[in-house]
Amino acid sequence: MGTRLDIAKKRILVTGAEGFLARAVIPELRRHGAAEIATADRGTHDLREQEAVRRLLAETRPQVVIGLAGLVGGILVNSQRPAEFMYDNLMMGTILLHESWRAGVEKYAACMCGCAYPDGAPSPIREEMLWDGPPQRNSAPYGSAKRMLAVQAEAYRRQYGFDCIVLVPGNIYGPHENFNLNDAHVIPSLVRKFCEAADAGAPEVVVWGSGTPRRDFVYVGDAAEAIVAALERYSGPELINISSGTETAIGDLVALIARLCGYRGRIVWDREKPDGQAVKIFDVSRMERLLGHRCRTPIEDGLRRTIDWYRENRSRGGVRL
Repeated sequence: MGTRLDIAKKRILVTGAEGFLARAVIPELRRHGAAEIATADRGTHDLREQEAVRRLLAETRPQVVIGLAGLVGGILVNSQRPAEFMYDNLMMGTILLHESWRAGVEKYAACMCGCAYPDGAPSPIREEMLWDGPPQRNSAPYGSAKRMLAVQAEAYRRQYGFDCIVLVPGNIYGPHENFNLNDAHVIPSLVRKFCEAADAGAPEVVVWGSGTPRRDFVYVGDAAEAIVAALERYSGPELINISSGTETAIGDLVALIARLCGYRGRIVWDREKPDGQAVKIFDVSRMERLLGHRCRTPIEDGLRRTIDWYRENRSRGGVRL
């Protein structure tokens, strides 16, 4: 476990600051007393370039780095841009971790992704299953790039004693996420579709697949709390899943979002579109044991907050569409 980290006394760098996870992590850090927080996003630093990363670390002089930068998206955009998803995520992860070690950073938190796990991994998915098979085909370039964070962290810990922890968030959702229908994950895509359909009085909404797959969704605020808890309390080599550990059928999710958005029309399932893995639930016992944390926000509460945020900010132009 290691000595508890007092983040109030540390200079902290958070990358991917424009992303919705970072927008939850930064306030959580402040709630825990962090006063010196530097940020980097795509518009200020190209983390695929080694010199840009070196400049960033020289400018900010962090003692702690939380690596949240990444090129992310749903099944559609992963299928359309596999080379970018592979290259960008591999380079951002590899360079930032290496240069953080080189700059003398005391602690590094890397965030992997649930789709790095094998396509056929039985649920609940345990952290030690990572190498039991290849990732799901549609997102394999992205998932494989993210897997390398675990390899690099273990190598740098073993050779250099570098305190790098690797966290594996599940299907995170919440305010500030990307609601672009081409790029977005399932929940923001559905929220936008059903809110727009409700507002327009549309007679039907078409959704992908059969509705039978079951997924493990985690509210972004819960995930942020877990990341900060890990930063404070954990310094071990083992991966830690961060998720709710509860399952929601996609059909039930669709019906719930439709109701919360006030949509009363017909729902049409396009069964020619892919379902993805049949069941994907994460084992969260290690998170509960090592971090003393549980992701407690019920799916309906989290969805209501997400929908309220989307409706309120859409009219202001504050939503990524």
